[in-house]
Amino acid sequence: MTPRRALWLPIFDVLSDPLLVAGLAADAEEAGWDGLFVWDHLRWREPVQAVADPWITLAAVATATERLRFGPMVSAITRRRPAKLARETATLDRLGRGRLTLGVGLGSDRFAGEFSRTGEECDDRTRGRMLDESLAVLAAAWSGETVHHRGEHYTVDGVRFLPRPVQEPGIPVWAAGFPDKAAPMRRAARLDGYFPVNLTSADQFAEAVARVTALREDTSRPYDFAVEVEPGQDATPYTDAGATWCLTAFAPDTLSLDHVRGVLRDGPPGA
Repeated sequence: MTPRRALWLPIFDVLSDPLLVAGLAADAEEAGWDGLFVWDHLRWREPVQAVADPWITLAAVATATERLRFGPMVSAITRRRPAKLARETATLDRLGRGRLTLGVGLGSDRFAGEFSRTGEECDDRTRGRMLDESLAVLAAAWSGETVHHRGEHYTVDGVRFLPRPVQEPGIPVWAAGFPDKAAPMRRAARLDGYFPVNLTSADQFAEAVARVTALREDTSRPYDFAVEVEPGQDATPYTDAGATWCLTAFAPDTLSLDHVRGVLRDGPPGA
């Protein structure tokens, strides 16, 4: 199967303007790209100075495009109240007429201290439990039924979240994680996709695909395996190993608008 191709943009500095990113998304759609995903961070290490909000940026992308799939990749949703996130994601999915994919993960404080500097939970295991509980709230909210949830971290007492997202039974969720960590793989197997990060080889990706596939209980429904690739990189070894999405990535510390536009205008590899 031919994988779908997306641009994966750190919305920092020159890309912190949502109107600019919306314009890039429209150009990407015209050039034949299948998706555009954005980083979700509050801050980043130097030399990065300016950081955009992903949700406002994605709203601009949704209104500037018609078929491009989009989403935050990856969002540490433990920073967000799940009830509020349920409203935001459903509204954004409706704005894009059913094109939102939600990438989720634990995140890490080591990149920019964005958890410790803002008073967020820094313990990985605790954030893991918060993440799983948030995902349970989101799934219940997207169903359109009244939500009754009393968990370790969150409470939703008899609230119905309407309107629902356009997509049935809900918005696709991809779980990100290091390929040598079992917990993200178990989480991904329950969701709609897996995005192993910090890969060192296509063989490592193939092994991760096999492990998650073995963990999935329902293999009849659609499922995605995403992989990060560099601009111009031959992704054949990854697609042969099962990648359904290839995300062309850009390093934030060397970010150049001219480079992004050049890669974008060249179109997705193999198109």
